[in-house]
Amino acid sequence: MTESKYQITVRPRATYIAEQSDGDAGRYAFAYTITITNTGGMPAQLISRHWIITDANNLVQEVKGQGVVGAQPKLKPGESFEYTSGSVLPTPVGTMRGSYQMVADDGTCFDAPIPEFTLSAPRVLH
Repeated sequence: MTESKYQITVRPRATYIAEQSDGDAGRYAFAYTITITNTGGMPAQLISRHWIITDANNLVQEVKGQGVVGAQPKLKPGESFEYTSGSVLPTPVGTMRGSYQMVADDGTCFDAPIPEFTLSAPRVLH
């Protein structure tokens, strides 16, 4: 089965950063930590990212770029890479999802989906 050779598992965690947020100014800051694990059977390198960020007003921002936090990590099977980055929204709640574009050692390009996760200031969601 060739599918299992190209498999990346992405685990996101988000936190609200109160000291960088200003609700009166419509600025809500969030940090997110992403753990990327090669759960396939072939080494693969993260080349680029594509984020889809949606705020509570359904305003969508798309962010594309090379690597993550200035790195293009290469992961052998079983290896993980973890990084923390941030996002600022004009609303206290939003979501992020997307994908990482990967290249395996054999030249195969594939996408690693980033599951949707919620960005939420405290006491907003019940």
